[in-house]
This record gives sequence, C-alpha cells and structure tokens, in this order.
Amino acid sequence: MPPSFLRVSGAALRLQREILWFKEVEKIVPPSFLRMKNNDEKTPRQLFSEEHKLLLKEGERWMRDTANYCMIVATLIATVMFAAAFTVPGGNNDNEGTPIMLKLKGFTVFVISDAVAMFCSIVSIIMFLSILTSRCNEDDFLVSLPKKLLFGLTALFASIVGMLVAFAATFFLVYNNHMAWQPKLIAAISGVPVALFGCLHYKLWWDTVKSTYWSKFLFKPGKHRLY
Repeated sequence: MPPSFLRVSGAALRLQREILWFKEVEKIVPPSFLRMKNNDEKTPRQLFSEEHKLLLKEGERWMRDTANYCMIVATLIATVMFAAAFTVPGGNNDNEGTPIMLKLKGFTVFVISDAVAMFCSIVSIIMFLSILTSRCNEDDFLVSLPKKLLFGLTALFASIVGMLVAFAATFFLVYNNHMAWQPKLIAAISGVPVALFGCLHYKLWWDTVKSTYWSKFLFKPGKHRLY
C-alpha cells in the first residue's frame, strides 16, 4: 500500500481508507473466498474487524472529540448571532420599533451576514450532533461519518465568516461617521481570524473532501477479478 494512501488527518479517515482497500479487494477475488474461513474459523471480514478493532476505537474517539469541540464553537456562534439579531446597531425607533439604520446599505450587510452565521452554525450543530449520536460502526466510517464531518466543518467555517462580516458591518455603521481610518483597519483585521482558521484546518477539511468524494477514484476502474 502506498504511504500516501493512509496519509490523512485523524484515525477515522485512516480507517475509512482501510475499509475502502478491503472492499476493493473483495471486488477482485472469487465470491467463494469471501465466505472461506481460516484455521481460527474466521472469515476475511471477521479477521479484518478484529485486526482493526483498536483503529476503530481510535477513529470513534477522534470523530466524537472533533465533533464535540466544533459543536461547542458552533453553539457559541449561534448564541451570539441570535442575540445580535435583536440588538441591532444604532438601536430601534421608539415610535415604530424599527431599526434606525434600516435604510443603510451597511445594515443590509449586517442582517444578511448575521442570518448566514446563525443558520450555518445551527446546521453545523445538527451535523456534529448526528456524529455524536451515531453508532460508529465500521461501515459508517466509509461515507456517512466523513460526509457529516465535511458538512459540519464547511457550515462552521461559513458561520465564522458571517460572524466577522457582521462585526465589520456593525463597526462601520456605528463608528464610520466618528472616525476616519479606524473602521477600515478594524474591518481588515477581522479577516485575520478567517484566514487563520482556514490555514489551520485546511488539511483536515481537504482530507475529508478527498475521503468523502474522491476516495472511490483511488483505484483504477476496469480491474478484472482473479478468476
């Protein structure tokens, strides 16, 4: 097996590659071999499960820990964005209750980015919660769990971007008429956390994409069975 085949982030994705390799071998051997037993009365699948029992436990722990930590972040973002939706910048009109800055373009940016951040964080919470409540069987690591992790990470990244855009829009609305260059500087600095998150978690996200959608193309099509 080439080293690049298993060079992925996390035990869960390594287990996914191992299962994919095993299923590919199943396709090229005679069907009778799949039911044969060795001297210990174990089928190939039983032997595979036994030899990968430790990797399965490590993959389950890694997947649950990752989902748990990410869900905490997503929950914090959802809480902040929900509160920000009702404490709009500039306050509300006392007579009508509508936001004072409702007609400003920056306020539209704030509303859209706040909604995107909140909804994406809720989607990521749902994805990570489904991972935590999953049975984490061997077959779940093949497609189901990597796909949930991918969607959860993507939604979490989108929620972080929306949160920082909402922050920058709020800063412009409140301080643009009172400061000269400070709002532009703050808006530029708000992009640093997004870039930092992308750089630190890009490899995990990319490995998850490859494991979810490209892993089935790791083997060349058209191989013949060994009979």
